[in-house]
Amino acid sequence: MIYLDNAASTRIHDDVLNSMLPYLKEQYGNPSSIHRQGRLTRKAVNKARKQIASIINADPAEILITSGGTESNNTAINGIISQFPHSHIITTSIEHDAVLEPCKKLNSKGSKVDYLPVDKFGMINISDLQNIISDKTNIVSVMFGNNEVGTIQPIQKIAKICHENNAIFHTDAVQVVGKIPVDVKKLDVDLLSISSHKLHGPKGIGALYIKDGVKIDPIILGGGQEFRLRSGTENVANIVGFGQACEIAENHLDENISWIKKLQSQLVKKVLDEIPQVTFNGHVESRLDNNAHFTFLGVNGEDLIIKLDEYGIAASTGSACSVNTQKASHVLKSMGFSLEQITGSLRLTVGIFNTENEINETVGILKKVIEELRAVSPFKEKYSFKSKN
Repeated sequence: MIYLDNAASTRIHDDVLNSMLPYLKEQYGNPSSIHRQGRLTRKAVNKARKQIASIINADPAEILITSGGTESNNTAINGIISQFPHSHIITTSIEHDAVLEPCKKLNSKGSKVDYLPVDKFGMINISDLQNIISDKTNIVSVMFGNNEVGTIQPIQKIAKICHENNAIFHTDAVQVVGKIPVDVKKLDVDLLSISSHKLHGPKGIGALYIKDGVKIDPIILGGGQEFRLRSGTENVANIVGFGQACEIAENHLDENISWIKKLQSQLVKKVLDEIPQVTFNGHVESRLDNNAHFTFLGVNGEDLIIKLDEYGIAASTGSACSVNTQKASHVLKSMGFSLEQITGSLRLTVGIFNTENEINETVGILKKVIEELRAVSPFKEKYSFKSKN
């Protein structure tokens, strides 16, 4: 199998898996217990918290461990807004559903929500934020790197505008941490969401960075774990694995970035050179290096995914988190894509375990599959699908 859906999830690193096993078999004590087994697991959780903090240059006390990016986003937004009876939220039209759905629900309960538009590259206009934000704005939530097209927003500039208006700034950095350098102190963000399984860690675990001094209300109440912000017995094995994944990603960040850039450049060049009627989507420069998002005119993306899967290639048309709804991508809609362009889109996301041979093989198969699909396409009369070879 050639796995090119690393934005949806990543293969767990062998060292990560090995770090987790003792906490599933031998050291299974409850971290809240005062006996030796409990103390050992508490020590493991504390170590992991330091590892998670280190990859974003945070203090360990600023790391709230959650079940993943969705919970982190919900905790950030609801944890701030619950403090304000008449709240104002600003977000963007291209956020993940884990931000859009909480905002939608809060809007139905009386909160005012404004959505920043994006241009054809998926980039917001800073002036739009400046025009909408006020001293009545409570929280601004803008995704760091988009999960579909890979566009990276100007996070540091957004944070500055938010703080000039005394608004809290949250960023969903699920697609970014472990792929590019992230320094929360330089960025000056207040809240930042991370997910383990996007950086070769286990699923079902993540974190929310909460800047020292930022107050959020707890969403899950009970025994008072996680600084009394998220009650429930800690998932020790997954926390340990998450910490190990962060340490590995941090230690190998430069070499991983170099390898991913090489693979993505090779992929994009070959696709654009060898396949006609294709566009490369997202911002050309300000983007995630692992993301290659294309539109192939005259092809249905779902058909393309199925055909690629038959050849042993795992890809996607967009977010895997809401694929069962089969709805047209709200991200591409916001970027001004027509329905025809949206349905012909394909996301290929490379990872550290991919090879150059896999990229070459993928493009060869992709070229063949697209020619087959276009041969029976209802748009074949509309476009001239002539081979570039």
